[in-house]
Amino acid sequence: MIEVNLIPDVKLELLKARKVRTNVISLSILITIVTAGAVALLAFYVFVVQTVAGALADTAIKNESAKLKSVDDLAQTLTIQNQMDNITQMHDKKNLTSRIFDILKTIVPEGKNTIAISSVKLDTEEGTITLEAEASNGYEALEVFKKTIAETTFSYSEGGDIQNPINIATEISDGQRRYAEDSDGNRVLRFTLSFAYPEELFLPTSERGQINAPDKQNATDSATGVPKSLFTNPSEDGGNQ
Repeated sequence: MIEVNLIPDVKLELLKARKVRTNVISLSILITIVTAGAVALLAFYVFVVQTVAGALADTAIKNESAKLKSVDDLAQTLTIQNQMDNITQMHDKKNLTSRIFDILKTIVPEGKNTIAISSVKLDTEEGTITLEAEASNGYEALEVFKKTIAETTFSYSEGGDIQNPINIATEISDGQRRYAEDSDGNRVLRFTLSFAYPEELFLPTSERGQINAPDKQNATDSATGVPKSLFTNPSEDGGNQ
């Protein structure tokens, strides 16, 4: 069978162009419809869904707020809950002030230069320790006491890791000095001395602590008692020197 194409080439090109135009128009219409649908969905979400969700959230907030306000002693309850949540953190930060007795037992010289302490003040806010004491050997005992404090170190570990020893006193300052009489009528030097301490000295995270003086040492948190001879009553004033 023989087919003869009697349509001119120009006519064929025209038909192809019309077909392409029809396809482009159809595709454009389809894209326009899809885009319009997407815009409509977005507008519906923004102006309807979000508005409804916001209204529901506001209503829920008002209802829950009304329920909270109806609870008796709400403020006290919330305060207790907050304290319970922070109790572990507070426990980790509290100072182990009982270590002060181990420190005193270690830094007080022995022999003729020993001293007797009449008052101890631990200021955790300022980070200082203030001592009022007396020494029968006068200024020599005082100088020995100061040097002992200056050379005493604190060894400890933190998180299982051994830390470098640190000095227990970062700054030592003298206060009043005067001669007085003790309860036996003996002449003694009364003095006040204070020093700043590093915060690690009393932190509970400073584990396995040990106070190391030049001639003795004491493991903190392990002593069973403090010698009574370490403390004394204030002596009667016997004149300033």
